[in-house]
Amino acid sequence: MSDDLPAADACLPPAIPHRRRPRYAGKNPRRFEEKYKEHNPQRYAATVAKVLASGKTPAGTHRPIMVAEILAVLAPRPGELAVDCTLGYGGHAREILAHLLPGGRLLGLDADTIELPKTEMRLREAGFGPEAFTVVRSNFAGLPQALSAQNLTGVDCLLADLGVSSMQLDDPARGFSVKLDGPLDMRMNPQRGFPASALLEKSSPAALTKLFQENADEPRAEKLSLALAGKNFSTTARLATAIREALPLVQKEQADLTVRRVFQALRIAVNDEFSALDTLLRHLPACLNPGGRAAILTFHSGEDRRVKKAFEAGLRAGVYAEIAPEIIRPSPEERRSNPRSSSAKLRWARKIAA
Repeated sequence: MSDDLPAADACLPPAIPHRRRPRYAGKNPRRFEEKYKEHNPQRYAATVAKVLASGKTPAGTHRPIMVAEILAVLAPRPGELAVDCTLGYGGHAREILAHLLPGGRLLGLDADTIELPKTEMRLREAGFGPEAFTVVRSNFAGLPQALSAQNLTGVDCLLADLGVSSMQLDDPARGFSVKLDGPLDMRMNPQRGFPASALLEKSSPAALTKLFQENADEPRAEKLSLALAGKNFSTTARLATAIREALPLVQKEQADLTVRRVFQALRIAVNDEFSALDTLLRHLPACLNPGGRAAILTFHSGEDRRVKKAFEAGLRAGVYAEIAPEIIRPSPEERRSNPRSSSAKLRWARKIAA
């Protein structure tokens, strides 16, 4: 008997070995890529529910902050025009859109070229078509140009959430996080500007000291600047390690706070966030219709000071009829269920009616 294969079998392609899906790495996978169940909430709803119940945000998603408070301030109504200056994951926009319909429209701005297409698809799948929802890839400093391109002279409601989205923080490839190692980038739009690593390498100690003081109120700015200025840190982990090594006598908890403040200061500088906010606040009154409402959600003192001063100046000048008498903060329940909301501060202003 011949050992040769039958002619029919010889024509078959070689069998492809079965490859099992990677095993889920325990109850709490550490790496962003391993959390595939959290990235697919439609299929793994139970896993996502457990993550939410634990007070955490599922990987690749974002939990909108102070939704009820923002809706109360903006009071969106059917037929009105609104703009979400920082679209992010689309959580705030989705809630506002539900109050604008029928007949209303929302313009969503965001500079993040990676997340913006995902958010547009998510909201389209939720039933918001082009007649109700328009996406514009732009920083909120470009609000006047965005409105002009849509032939809009003003809007009735405006929201700007100045926080970093959880999708950006949790993805190590974006370089925002102090917890996950990745390239030291931090750009909202990776196609523009220079990464944080380049900023550190080209900065002098004096310039870096000023940056850490103005962008994060860092008390150890001068000492840190001497250790970091002109150095090459290619990853987030290397920078975090260098910061801690520069503070050998500082307790771990305080050193961790300093690491977060340095990362915050660099992110603000890389994305020119204060300049963008100043531009938005300067153009805001002209972008609101008579009686229009604006709500701005900030996450640290430098942002809040700018918003407070701009709103107070507008009130004195007779541009705004009313502004928030005091800061609105997340409820204790929200802070417990979503710790990332803890530092949020909400201020609002209402333009004088015609």
